[in-house]
Amino acid sequence: MNLTIKLPTSRGTLDPYRLEGTPLAALAPSHGFNRVAYSAAHVVADPLRAREANGTAAIDWQRTIEYRRYLLSQGLGIAEAMDTAQRGMGLSWDNALELVCRTLSETSDIPGALIASGCGTDHLPASAARSCDDVIRAYAMQVEAIQRAGGRIILMASRALAGVARSSSDYAHVYREVLALCDEPVILHWLGDAFDPELAGYWGAVDFERAADVCLDIIESNVAKVDGIKISLLDDAKEIAFRRRLPPGVKMYTGDDFNYPALIAGDEAGYSHALLGIFNAIAPAASQALSALAQNDLQRFDALLAPTVPLSRHIFQTPTQYYKTGVVFLAYLNGFQDHFFMLGGHHGMRTPAYLADVFRLADRAGLLRNPNDAVRRIHNVMIGLGCVV
Repeated sequence: MNLTIKLPTSRGTLDPYRLEGTPLAALAPSHGFNRVAYSAAHVVADPLRAREANGTAAIDWQRTIEYRRYLLSQGLGIAEAMDTAQRGMGLSWDNALELVCRTLSETSDIPGALIASGCGTDHLPASAARSCDDVIRAYAMQVEAIQRAGGRIILMASRALAGVARSSSDYAHVYREVLALCDEPVILHWLGDAFDPELAGYWGAVDFERAADVCLDIIESNVAKVDGIKISLLDDAKEIAFRRRLPPGVKMYTGDDFNYPALIAGDEAGYSHALLGIFNAIAPAASQALSALAQNDLQRFDALLAPTVPLSRHIFQTPTQYYKTGVVFLAYLNGFQDHFFMLGGHHGMRTPAYLADVFRLADRAGLLRNPNDAVRRIHNVMIGLGCVV
């Protein structure tokens, strides 16, 4: 097949693009990682059984689990039922719990499989929460359900709590009560409002410095219950400043999809582990880079991850909450699903030019595993979108 294709651009033109990348193979790690690395995994929708956007999600369970096994085979952990899986944006709590249970059950044969699951309050609409006690009860229900399934917990930020909390002391109260219910140390999750505008002012403060103080006080007061914290603020300076203040033994999990290579590599003052949505899209590069880092081969680490940064920054561009569209489109291009269809109609949240740039940047990063097939797939999508290719 001709590896030159005409694709739309942000200038409103159709320009020829010739593929130039050398595909990275998906390999089992050659060396154990010296960072904990979770990939937040997407779900594969079932277009034949799809309902309206406000209906129960129709999920292709076979392809969804196959993708998780693909990630695990490369040494990456799974951050299950998180925002990458469209939690709160097409994936309900009932769907999420089934996803958690299926993933734990259907990957139990994989030695050392590292899986942690998102626990929140999304079954309680923010408008229905009247008090912090409502939020505590909502968290408690999900904590119990995930622990009953044998899962580890990622304690997600709560839209309901953001709606009812009147001060930072309300956050301290809720987290103290919820953490007391957790059997094992959890990963806290500070999701910035770029990812979810409804979480603006989380921790009871608008400015970062005050919010960081509140969050750190909560960690220090409950340190035996906290494995680490994921920060998704897309600001490396803020993450580093926060990381340096963490109590001994509490991990920083970067959620910075703009600056992850330097944050993971770290410096003499410390480093971040990873819990990243972009690892879903760049798994071969992430896995091989982490193996290189464990062998102190920083040159190869940088060579593998540097080309992925333009792709990640493009996928996560504003409005950032629609990054899932780019992640799923790349999974489609790489043959992990037979269609480009998403829960809640989110396949329509980005423009054809955006999708074309996902294709170009993935190629340059060596992340189109079968270039001929990827050309065929993007050709079909662009025709369907009315772009003459």
